[in-house]
Amino acid sequence: MRTSTGPESIVPPAPAGDGGAGLRPAGAGAGQGRAPIPLRFARLVKIEHTVFALPFAYVGALLAVGEVPGAADVLWITVAMVGARSLAMALNRLIDARIDAANPRTAGRELPSGQLRAWHVVAFCIASLAVFLAAVWQLDPLVRWLWPIPVAAFVVYPYLKRFTWLAHLWLGAVDGLAPVGGWVALTGELPWEAWALGAAVAFWIAGFDLFYSLFDLEIDRAQGLHSWATRFGVGGAFFGARLFHLLTVALLAAAGLGLEVGTWYWLGVAGVAGLLVYEHSLVRPGDLRRLDAAFFTVNGVISIVFLAFVLLDVL
Repeated sequence: MRTSTGPESIVPPAPAGDGGAGLRPAGAGAGQGRAPIPLRFARLVKIEHTVFALPFAYVGALLAVGEVPGAADVLWITVAMVGARSLAMALNRLIDARIDAANPRTAGRELPSGQLRAWHVVAFCIASLAVFLAAVWQLDPLVRWLWPIPVAAFVVYPYLKRFTWLAHLWLGAVDGLAPVGGWVALTGELPWEAWALGAAVAFWIAGFDLFYSLFDLEIDRAQGLHSWATRFGVGGAFFGARLFHLLTVALLAAAGLGLEVGTWYWLGVAGVAGLLVYEHSLVRPGDLRRLDAAFFTVNGVISIVFLAFVLLDVL
């Protein structure tokens, strides 16, 4: 990210490594030597970011049946989520390889830096799809008909930044399928409460993706790519993130009102609200130095904390 010379200038963050919010300095990775192949694939899909969506798949499953699901169900939901997310990330990296190569922040990623070749990633996509489908066939028969929907969404997402600033909402909607999928995987039903949970996750993900897009504001403008920030500026991105996160809390509350939940669930909603307020206190227009903590640490905690409270509620 380059520092703007206009009124929307933001302070560039200190490099924080690629394990958090992807804040890797230009060329990083190219000079680190060759890591083992499994580690390169783990970095390719940012395996540590699974902590964002996977807990909400468990939340959907827990609330769908009102108790802790059987071990086999939990296993296959986990395998499906890991396979789906690995496919989504690998497709993103493959389709965006040229864009990543032209961006100093992302030029050190595995494909642009030559740590992996395109055929490696294609093979990984095929394997990830196979894992996803194997898991899907162990769950409710309805999901055997629904699986093309997320896969199509995975393919479409990387192209959207070329045409529209609404890509953040598409990303959110894709991740919002986690609780919906967890719900339908066990019950074969899709009540409005499941969709409310999915929408809550969608706005949560889209909100912090607005923050994340600020790192590439100037280079996106130079390359003609679209984002909320290029359309509405830094202030607009902050406003959008606040609005989306308010909707997240409201939708979690709406889902709770439609379900037979107890005190622990409502404490979980309050915890999410408090953590989102804290996340927004970490960054402000003109100072993104702590965005890495806001993006990875706080959001990882949000998903785990809410899962813990929902689990306590159904026990």
